[in-house]
This record gives sequence, structure tokens and C-alpha cells, in this order.
Amino acid sequence: MSLTIEQIVENGLCIGCGLCRSIAGSDRISIVTTLEGRERPLVTGSLDIATLDRINAVCPGTRVEGAASRTSGPDTKSDLIWGTVEKLAIGYAGEPSVRHQASTGGVLTALSQYLLKSGKVKFILHVAASRSEPMRSERRLSFDSASILEAAGSRYGPAAPLIDFLSILDRNEPFALVAKPCDISAVRNLGRLDSRVEANMRYALTLVCGGASDLTKSEDVLSDLSVKERDLALFRYRGYGNPGMTRIETKDDRVFELTYQKMWEQESTWMIQPRCKICPDAIGESADIVASDVWPGGGPSGDDAGFNGIIVRNQRGLELYQAAVSAGAIVVDPQEVAFADFNHFQPHQVRKKRAVWARLAGLKAAGRSIPLVRSLRIEECARTNTHASNLAEARAALRRARSGKLGEPKVVRRPHSKFIEPPV
Repeated sequence: MSLTIEQIVENGLCIGCGLCRSIAGSDRISIVTTLEGRERPLVTGSLDIATLDRINAVCPGTRVEGAASRTSGPDTKSDLIWGTVEKLAIGYAGEPSVRHQASTGGVLTALSQYLLKSGKVKFILHVAASRSEPMRSERRLSFDSASILEAAGSRYGPAAPLIDFLSILDRNEPFALVAKPCDISAVRNLGRLDSRVEANMRYALTLVCGGASDLTKSEDVLSDLSVKERDLALFRYRGYGNPGMTRIETKDDRVFELTYQKMWEQESTWMIQPRCKICPDAIGESADIVASDVWPGGGPSGDDAGFNGIIVRNQRGLELYQAAVSAGAIVVDPQEVAFADFNHFQPHQVRKKRAVWARLAGLKAAGRSIPLVRSLRIEECARTNTHASNLAEARAALRRARSGKLGEPKVVRRPHSKFIEPPV
């Protein structure tokens, strides 16, 4: 039986991608900012069984699948943690200004610009800082390189990039999606039901994701600086160097900067959303190309010129990667890179992949709904742990579930907050 929208949210399965709103329509589901600082669906009209079934079939909180085997080529390599790949590399944007301004090495920005310049796509669907509320993120359609560069840089807070995805498919134009792995998963789920996804979404690009934080994380930063959100002119999390400073500018010309280490030094203050803590695919296995940080040990020791780990997932991604390298859009380090290097760059992702099966088992034991997970090897990864380690993870998830820490309260819209709508 399909879960209701309320059950998806209250079981801690929602990430706020917005696809359910696009399927049901804005007259039946609104995306709102909650008291907790999350973007969540609020049911405002009656949902028939067929619509609810369709939402359950595509929601990345109820269903997460790995890459289809048909996307793999004859030279595909595979790894228990990292899945299937066609190519691993370290690279950066060929244009120095893009490399400097964008997050990490600017590979996703450079690929997006190349796709537009080469005519492979008509536009890029991605996320950018809101022009009217710069601490918040919004769905953006970019048709030129300048718009892509304007939106460059990480966006750690909530975002609903798929809020009008079906309307975007209605355009019947080729496009690329740049979004979180869970957003890509949602669109791949939809592609099993709607042939327009495969026809029109030519490329899916993503990042190795450390999780999406609540808006309250950023609000706390402002509070510490005695800055009101209404006074903001800029809130940039990263960029202008790697990792770059978190930079806050106000309308009355005050400027504040925090190092990456200062911004994220205490994990207890990250305010990562519940869905992220049980994510079976934070490494983008259903994308075409994935970009990551390449910090040995998992964190930066200081600023550098900017380098991305590049994971090419399939033949479509390989064609794009090779074309972008040939055109000089991205530059690739000649050194060979192996799965072991990515383990070293992203040790927290290795730990999460090995822990998620036990966490889901703990949630299930607590009577909570969990996502259907396929082709992501989470049980095989769990077998590399000791029995004691898996039991500890499961018990911890069971305790958290029973205490409500891995769930969410009923959606309550923040007083005076606007309904979240895609920009015109």
C-alpha cells in the first residue's frame, strides 16, 4: 500500500525535491518552509489513489535504485562501495576564472557551460541562490554561460529543483539536470514511467553529497553575527578558491567571512536532514557524471587552486567527458586514479555506504517505513563490517527512531513564509 504524503514526511523519508508537487499539481500539493527550516510538501487538496501511487513510485524517499546495467560499457569497472564506472580522474575547469569562482575545481560548472556552448542541450536545470533571498536556494533554468557562472558555488540548505519538472518536460527541449544524487534518483524513477525523461534529459550531473542541512543552520550563522536575513545582499557558502570562504554581505555594506573549517567544524551543528542519514546513494550511482572533493582524509587542510574527483558512470557520461576534455572545457590530471584514492578522499562516504543497511534494519525494527533499495549493494557492503558493528548501527537507529530523531513532525508552515514556487 502506498504511503501518504504525510507518512513519507513523518517517517523521515522526504528530502524536499518537489517532484510530488509537480505530479499532483500546485492545487493539491504546496511546497512550504517548515518550522524546522526544511522544504516539505503540504497537501492542500484531495489526492486520488493513482496520483499517490505515482508519487510513491518516483519519490526518492520510498524508492532508490542504482544504475541500469544497460548503461554500462565493455570497459566498465566496479567496486563494492563506488559502484560501476567508466572512468575515474582528477580535473578542473579549463577556464581559470570558472575554476576559481565555482565550488571545488568547477567541473560541474564547466560541463554545464560546455553543454550549452556545444548545442548538446538547450538549457540547464539546476539550483542557484535566490536573487531576492540570497540565503535560500531556488530552481533555476540557465540558457547561457553567464547564468551558469552566476549560480556557481555550493548550496547546502534546502532546495526543490523538481518543483515543476513535468512542466519542464512539456517544453520538449533537450536539457541537462545538475542536482543532488537523491534528485537524480527521483528523475530516474520517473523515467521508468515517463518516456519524456529519457528523450529530453540528455545528461544528469551530480556531486558526491555530504547531506543537505536545514535552513536553520544558516540562520544560526546569521544569529551569531547579529545579522537579519532581510538585510542580506549575499550569502555564498563556497567558491572563489577551494574551499573558499563562506561570505556574507549586507545591504548596508557589512561583510563577514568564515573559513570552511569554522562553518562546519562541529558536526552537531550541521543540522543534516533525517533522509540524508539513511541515504543509500550519496555518491550518484544513477547520474552520468559525478564530481567530488579530493581532500585526503576527507577534509581540507587549507585553500588550493581547486581540484575535483571525476566519476564517469556510463557511456553517455564518457562521451561527454571525452568531448569536454577535447574542447578544453575541463583539464584532467595525467595521474591514474583508483577506487582506493576515492576511499581516501571520501572516507565518510565509505563509512555511510557500509552502515546504511544496518540503519535501515534498525528503522524497520522500530516499525518505521523504509525505502525500497535496489542495485546499490548495501547488504553486501554491510557484510564487510563486523557483526558487532552492524548491531551497534541498527540499535542506534532503533533508539533514534523510537525517540523521534530520525523522523519529522507534522508539516507546519512557517508563519508569514511564502509558498515556494519556481521562478518565472
